[in-house]
Order: sequence, then C-alpha cells, then structure tokens
Amino acid sequence: MGTGIAAATAPGGTIRCRTAAGGPIGDPVLSGGTCPQAGDRPEGTRLDLMSEQPASAPSPINGSAINGSAVDSSPVSGSPLPAGLADALKRDSAGLVAAIVQQFDTHEVLMLGWMDDEALHRTLTSGRVTFYSRSRQEYWRKGDTSGHVQWVKSLAMDCDGDALLVRVDQVGAACHTGTRTCFDGRELDAVVGHGG
Repeated sequence: MGTGIAAATAPGGTIRCRTAAGGPIGDPVLSGGTCPQAGDRPEGTRLDLMSEQPASAPSPINGSAINGSAVDSSPVSGSPLPAGLADALKRDSAGLVAAIVQQFDTHEVLMLGWMDDEALHRTLTSGRVTFYSRSRQEYWRKGDTSGHVQWVKSLAMDCDGDALLVRVDQVGAACHTGTRTCFDGRELDAVVGHGG
C-alpha cells in the first residue's frame, strides 16, 4: 500500500494524496511534497489492526459553533471546517487530531480514534462518527459494517486544540474485538496513588 500513494491536485487546487489508481485518500501532503506511506506509522497498534470501512460522502456544511457562538463557515486553506474551528485545531504532522470517544450518559471512555478536518466535518454534519484510518488511509464511519453505530450527542475541543471529546450513544460494542470499550480487560499494573 505504501508505494501506491502519490500527491495529486484536488478540485480547488488543494494538494491531497491519492492512490496510484487515482482514488481519493484526502490526506494533506506532508512537508517536502510527500504523502504519508503505510510504513510511516507504527505497526501493531490498535488502529493499525482495526477493521474499518470507508464512510459515505459528506453532507454540505451549515456552519458550526464554538462555545455557543456562531463561527464563520468559510473554509481555511481548503478545510471544510468553519474558519474559527479550523484555525483552533492543532494537528499532528499527518494532519490528524486525537478523538476520544465517550458514552454520553455513563461517561465510559469507549475508544480513541483519529480525525482530520474532513472526518471532523463529516462527524459534525452527519450525526454519526467518522474517523480517518491511519492504517488504511481512508475514512471510515463507525458501525457501517458491524452495526455498532456511534450516534453523536456532542463534541468538544480541549484547551490546547489538540484533542477532541466526542460524546456518543454507542450501539453495541465500541471495540472491534467485541468488548464494550477498547480498554476492557487491558488494565496495566500501576502503583496506586493515595491523596492526603
């Protein structure tokens, strides 16, 4: 898969990565004009091993709000996000931001996924959670194959803009292994602290 990724110009002149067959990947081109390759990520990570499916095309944006205030919905540097949100996000070198998924009523932490601007846009405008798969280099909407849908209840950005909290109503298991959360049965030994 790594050799099948190349830079291409998307509509509107934005440089994005594409498969050798011409299929859209959507990744922003890295500095130096290169696209992320399969070998650029750590092998054996949970996200590398996930079963993921591509999502359907995004809905048109109708604006959004940050802290209850309307923000300009004009795109920034080709981003489908409202300008204020796009400017506030701090992405990693691959253009991704961590998305922590939490059950809205029980507050269980269900999983961690990754979003780029397009995945966040799809999540904000569709009512369903869409992630960007680092291993497959494509979008996937949670539950399209398994039926374990994540219905969006709210989204929040952390104080630094480098993480998202997505509160959902999870249908079925959140983890691709079949457990309720991706953390069930995976506890680590740690010294327990005691408050004074």
